[in-house]
Amino acid sequence: MKSYDKIITLFALIFIVILFAVNLIFPKDQADSSGLFRVETNRVVQEITAGNEINISNYYTITGVYDDRNGNLYVSDSPYVIREVNGKFYRIEYRTERSNNSIINFVNGIFILLFFIIFGILLYIRQAILKPFNEISELPYMLAKRNLSVPLKETRSHYFGKFIWGLDMLREELENSRQRELKTAKEEKTAILSISHDLKTPLAAIKLYAKAISDNLYSDENKRRSAAENINKKADETECYVNELIGRINNDFMKFHVESKEVYLSVILKRIKKYYSEKLKLLGTNFIIADHTDCLLICDPDRMEEVLQNIMENAVKYGDGKFIRIDIYDEEYYKLIVISNSGCTLPDTELPHIFDSFWRGSNTDGKAGNGLGLYICRRLMNEMNGDIFAEIKNGMMYVTAVCPKLT
Repeated sequence: MKSYDKIITLFALIFIVILFAVNLIFPKDQADSSGLFRVETNRVVQEITAGNEINISNYYTITGVYDDRNGNLYVSDSPYVIREVNGKFYRIEYRTERSNNSIINFVNGIFILLFFIIFGILLYIRQAILKPFNEISELPYMLAKRNLSVPLKETRSHYFGKFIWGLDMLREELENSRQRELKTAKEEKTAILSISHDLKTPLAAIKLYAKAISDNLYSDENKRRSAAENINKKADETECYVNELIGRINNDFMKFHVESKEVYLSVILKRIKKYYSEKLKLLGTNFIIADHTDCLLICDPDRMEEVLQNIMENAVKYGDGKFIRIDIYDEEYYKLIVISNSGCTLPDTELPHIFDSFWRGSNTDGKAGNGLGLYICRRLMNEMNGDIFAEIKNGMMYVTAVCPKLT
């Protein structure tokens, strides 16, 4: 903003200099009008020759036209010329200098008008475009400092209204995500402390029975069998605590906010096509979206797009890069969006696990990932009252998103 303010100030100074120079070049004094006088004298002669009445107000340098009827043709205080027209002599009086004031005033008026127009445009750009942009330019710094609680101020600017609204939504989502992370971390820590405390009792009993058996403290076979059964019982109890801990972690480490509404299938597919067409073209992958009939889906459009993007990313990452295809099929109450890719190397025996959290197949060696993409897809589809499944046929991977449609 400071640099732009300097530009505005420089513009004002340059304008003042130019205006001053113009007034120096065209001073407000008298200017020679001899050339114009000659022209207008000839016009007067032509008018007299034609027998027309002379109107002095039509001339700039001519001040009077007189004939010799009074006998004082050559007596005048003003400069004049004598012309003979139609056998009569006429004294044509004129002024040799004329005022420049009107021209200078006109030029100054034009310059001042241009100044206010350009200065107004510059101020409008400053207030409507640069100032709002300068305010939102601080957001990345705020996010980096994790200062997420202060909302972005609304602006009347039509240029950045939607952009600021989107950034504020991002800020809110990041803030909510951080709060969820803190809450989850607290709950996980509390759960781990509680379960670890509960585990001490069965573990202590297991150790006690195991040591007694190891030291041959039980001479009777029945007592040894009873001790072994107690060990098994305590082990089952320990396993229950461990399973509870795992269940808590799996259920709570991710939470999703879904707002289902009516949205056209074409809108979602248009986003996917826009994002991946150029990307896959650069990779040399043939990308096809089959012909389909449009319809209204009941889903969260942003979450549905996220699901399809996760499936597409897997197709790009784990396919052979020859082609990726999207087909659309109808069922009674659902729309089936099938994304297929060539070059699937995942064994059939691993297929049931691909939607598990943190699970990665044997075909992921050397490829980055965390095993959460398809897990997130399943969670999101379930939240939108849909489903997702996968199958392998003839070296092709088919992942189908089942989404409710408006009937």
